[in-house]
Amino acid sequence: MGIWSQVDHDFLGKRNIPVPDDLFDDIEVGNSYVEVAEHFKQKFNLSESAEEIMNEWTEMVAWHYQHDIPLKAGAKEFITSLNKNNIKIGVGTSNIHRLTETVLSANYVWHYVDAVVDGQENLRGKPFPDIFLRVAEKLGVQPGKCLVIEDVIAGVTAAKNAGMTSFAIEDDYSLKDKDRILEYVDFYARDFHEIKDRLALT
Repeated sequence: MGIWSQVDHDFLGKRNIPVPDDLFDDIEVGNSYVEVAEHFKQKFNLSESAEEIMNEWTEMVAWHYQHDIPLKAGAKEFITSLNKNNIKIGVGTSNIHRLTETVLSANYVWHYVDAVVDGQENLRGKPFPDIFLRVAEKLGVQPGKCLVIEDVIAGVTAAKNAGMTSFAIEDDYSLKDKDRILEYVDFYARDFHEIKDRLALT
């Protein structure tokens, strides 16, 4: 998430627009890629289309996703353990498909993913459950048999709204929301080693 905060500053800085403290306060619901681009366009009266804004963001983020965004501690071992135990893996993200594939490929785990639903699909963003419900549909798994691992309040809320088990993984970006996150999740972990142990995966 830190990369996206930097992109916000760089994107607006190129246009000599200061970054307001309430940058996202007036987004009422949802946070898909398209929705955030539309938010920027309207909030700052930008001449670019939402598509042009998204394309610029994508190019700014892609390099970082290829070179300096590592997996969280224990994530690779957790993913390979799921695969070893024949547990399907889906990704439900507000990001776009290209960047999702880029960062997971750079970390050598893309080939483990069985289904992806991204922010380019015509769905309401988190905290609505639509993205996770679509992932379950693609996986062919009932929502009640799905476990979602999230790191932000909108994500854990979306998981619970979907009727799924919700785990949270600690992240510096969302520590400010930890108390709220704890109200929604079935388990809170500092890293993926703790989640792997909780699920008794070998």
